[in-house]
Amino acid sequence: MKWVSHITLTATAAYAVTADPMLTAAAAVGAVLPDKVECSPQSVGWSTWRSRHRGWSHWPMLYIALIGGLMQAQQYFFYDAAFFAVLTWIFVGALCHIAEDAVCGKVPLLYPTQKAGVRLFTVGSLREYLFVLVCIGMIYTVQYFLHM
Repeated sequence: MKWVSHITLTATAAYAVTADPMLTAAAAVGAVLPDKVECSPQSVGWSTWRSRHRGWSHWPMLYIALIGGLMQAQQYFFYDAAFFAVLTWIFVGALCHIAEDAVCGKVPLLYPTQKAGVRLFTVGSLREYLFVLVCIGMIYTVQYFLHM
């Protein structure tokens, strides 16, 4: 997915769950984190970047472990709950990014070298943007019925 799709869909979902602008912004930052930590195609060359793209930075177990580590650390640093909440939502945003990428290609699953996913659309296509709009519509529909 394009970054705008990742940010829009992840931020919408995060706000629907938290109703907190700060945590929504944290999730939006996390929504581009897996791509941001990879080198850019311009710095390493297209073929090198392509072979590395959606590698370890897109491995969900990494972010799940980081969230688990934050939960453990929070027991000892409970006085700064906002800091831990922001970090947690950054990593939740990264997990959303990975799930979103899994519908337009393959991403690592249980192991960094084992990839799974489907290709419902190509990146940057009209189908991608329609998919995002449908997902956002579903989020708003669920929110509406939950708050009736």
